Amino acid sequence: MGFRRMGWHELLWVGRLLVLMQLLHGVFGWGKDGHFAVCKIAEEYLTKDALATVKELLPDSARGELASVCSWADDVRWHYHWSSPLHYVDTPDFKCNYKYCRDCHDTAGHKDRCVTGAIFNYTKQLFSAYQGYSPQLSYNLTEALMFLAHFIGDVHQPLHVGFLGDLGGNTITVSWYRRKTNLHHVWDTMIIDSAVKTLYGSDLATMIQAIQRNITDAWSNDVSSWKNCGHNQTVCPNVYASESVRMACKFAYRNATPGSTLEDGNITATMPSKHMTGLLAFSPCSVTDSVPEFGAYMCCVYIWLLLTIKGTSMIFLTVLFSL
Repeated sequence: MGFRRMGWHELLWVGRLLVLMQLLHGVFGWGKDGHFAVCKIAEEYLTKDALATVKELLPDSARGELASVCSWADDVRWHYHWSSPLHYVDTPDFKCNYKYCRDCHDTAGHKDRCVTGAIFNYTKQLFSAYQGYSPQLSYNLTEALMFLAHFIGDVHQPLHVGFLGDLGGNTITVSWYRRKTNLHHVWDTMIIDSAVKTLYGSDLATMIQAIQRNITDAWSNDVSSWKNCGHNQTVCPNVYASESVRMACKFAYRNATPGSTLEDGNITATMPSKHMTGLLAFSPCSVTDSVPEFGAYMCCVYIWLLLTIKGTSMIFLTVLFSL
């Protein structure tokens, strides 16, 4: 199957615009709600031709909706055992930096087997098909699209670029309120679940609408810059991973010692945020444009969203906020 040029260009914007959807499902990296939200918002930014191109690649079960298959890579993780290391990349403990040649490998030392390597690979597969290269190669472009859409989300979860020693927070036992869990699961699932329940009446669609409003309002001047990676690159996963590990060090690991209890603290006392109007409608902490003032632990998550979206060229809208 070939791609129309306009459709292809926008198809890769699906990958790069994929709204940073933060937090969901333990060892899986975001869960279904988070991945659904990311892709749902991304779909709204596709041109008519681009959307047609995407729909041509989607399986019949998707019924023309990219969002419905954005967690597919998690669903097949145990069937496609080889894909498990493609959801994350581990970095040296406390280094707070990422280097592709050093870090992108699986536990057996096989190079390029990590989330950034996977993004490069599936981007190349789609691009090769579009250009008509290597007719001998038979890529499954449907799976390439679904893997790419998912992994773009995973690489933006800070603890998917966490420390090797604790497996991205999986071995750090904490409590989320009274529930014993691990740090990775808190960031993958529990924060967003609490947020949707507390701020949006358990309605994910309402949260998605709030984020969409912010794209057209508070972030409108930044959106165009999110389309560009620089250096003529189609996607820039190394940039994404470097930003994620820095955010992991600043926020995800912050105050998260083994045995600690994490909670939103002052969520019931939320007040309007004058700088982030529209994102989630309310922020539980005070934020300035230049220097974040952290409140409760989960307030750091909210700030992480702000820095990720406004302080970098990341191309994803974040579904995350702090409680």
